[in-house]
Amino acid sequence: YKRQVHILICDKVFINITFVDIILLGTVASLFAGASTGIGALPVFFIKKLSKKFEDASLGFAAGVMLAASFFSLIIPGIDFGVSIYGSEELSLFIVLLGLILGAIVIWLVEEKAPHEHFILGGNHNPEISKDKISKVWLFIIAITIHNLPEGLAVGVSFGGGDINNGMSLATGIGLQNIPEGLAVAFSLKAIGYNNKKAFFIATLTGLTEPVMGFLGVSIVTVFQHFLSIALGFAAGAMLYVISHEIIPESHSRGNETTATFGFIVGLIIMMTLDILLG
Repeated sequence: YKRQVHILICDKVFINITFVDIILLGTVASLFAGASTGIGALPVFFIKKLSKKFEDASLGFAAGVMLAASFFSLIIPGIDFGVSIYGSEELSLFIVLLGLILGAIVIWLVEEKAPHEHFILGGNHNPEISKDKISKVWLFIIAITIHNLPEGLAVGVSFGGGDINNGMSLATGIGLQNIPEGLAVAFSLKAIGYNNKKAFFIATLTGLTEPVMGFLGVSIVTVFQHFLSIALGFAAGAMLYVISHEIIPESHSRGNETTATFGFIVGLIIMMTLDILLG
């Protein structure tokens, strides 16, 4: 019931920890990543309104973090682990790609069946609060919650592989990109009349689907190690779908393409740096 894993203590040090320890670490890390939405929501107490450029730059940043995480923390480790298990790079690649396709299909089906609105609400946040506007804000919140599912899964699965460093870098990156999402949710709620406390509370709640998925992901792959490669591919596919289908198009929808692109590059660089420093 014990395995050897990497744990970050100044440098890579091998220690024996139990399955329960790994599951606990993965769940707690995904909880902290999800709770970062609350950190992002804090400015709702101090700022009246966000600029559109800042919103689009934040979305671009989130997309950059998620793209780098998909490749450096999910796809590449998934292939490497598969080679060690199956002894074949070709078979490992096939399994990860199969998981990637399945992940994209599943998140597509979830979005098709669950009512939701894309990330940017549009409009000028005018004072007239119609039922249609309230409905759109709540559909937007559902969209944010849906797209947090693969993020939590990714963090949990990365810990389930036994490489704590990889899990920590991914959890940190996901936490960073959850900050602008919490910001967007809080200010969207504020725009339709919610007070600061309620806006902050609901924004924080949107991230709490992540520890649930984190627990499921780390539990499954910790107990059933042969699922790790396909699970890492699955999480990557789900995240890539969200990036291409939701985040990038919306960050380019209001004429701030250049700002969003530089935000994307910054997010990519930060996630790559985290992966190298903590990996």
